[in-house]
Amino acid sequence: MTTPPAVVAIDAGQTGMKVRLDRPGSAPIDEVFPGIRTHEPLLPQLAAVARTVAREHDVRVDVLAAGVSGLTDAEADAAALRTVLEDQHPSRVLLAHDSVTSYLGALGDHTGAVVAAGTGVVTLGVGRQRVARVDGWGNIMGDAGSGYWLGREALDAVMRAHDGRGAQTALTAAVRSIWPDLESAYIALQVADDRVAQIAALAKSVAALAESDFVAADICHRGAGELALSVSTAIERVREADDDRPAVCAIGGVFRAPIIRTAFEHALHTRQPDAVLQPARGQGVDGTAELARLHEGHALLGYVSVA
Repeated sequence: MTTPPAVVAIDAGQTGMKVRLDRPGSAPIDEVFPGIRTHEPLLPQLAAVARTVAREHDVRVDVLAAGVSGLTDAEADAAALRTVLEDQHPSRVLLAHDSVTSYLGALGDHTGAVVAAGTGVVTLGVGRQRVARVDGWGNIMGDAGSGYWLGREALDAVMRAHDGRGAQTALTAAVRSIWPDLESAYIALQVADDRVAQIAALAKSVAALAESDFVAADICHRGAGELALSVSTAIERVREADDDRPAVCAIGGVFRAPIIRTAFEHALHTRQPDAVLQPARGQGVDGTAELARLHEGHALLGYVSVA
């Protein structure tokens, strides 16, 4: 009996890999695997997950689509992934940065812009002919408006207040609850392996204190403005003269803060009055499944490694 072919879509992040198996005549099956091990080669990990799903459900991986968090140019090699998975004889392999699959999950096969803001942030604009990535350059060179950015601005405000260079703020107590000795906090952070996560975690305090603390409120409004600027820039880079009103989707933990979401919407409509904000259609794994169905000639395929 011939093993039936199937489509395997992998939404690969560091905290977990969400996998969708799609077989003809059957409802899709979703599973969750442990996250990417960043100290090990990526492609064998993706192949191992696909192979495990195929074995568990007695199918052959005919199409493999993977959206990977932080995918580098060196790793974006669908042909190499196809070789690693050669025992499955796949007919098509697609490998993309998760900004692409986040976009597809949020807006599907439509033009517009998606901003995904969590610890970091990346914005993707997709037009009929062009694609524009804005920011997503990491906490050292970018990620303006991200959770990390909000936390870093909070630390800056607290130390300015401590020195007398800036206004006093309730954020000081929030920071002291983690680092009682403010003057040694920077040393503790410099040696902490998880310093990015620690700093990003302060974003919750910034949002929570914004209603009563003008320093926290200012950080939220400036962060929202940065996010709106990124979206507006992406739209302008891909928009054509006769395009309809651009669809915009804002996803990620930063937008769970009402003050940031409201300020973002206001700032965006100031820059792009005809933009249409809409909720996400689905999640990253939905976008990865959509990636497997992209038709030839789609603008996003230029940002995808295909073999």
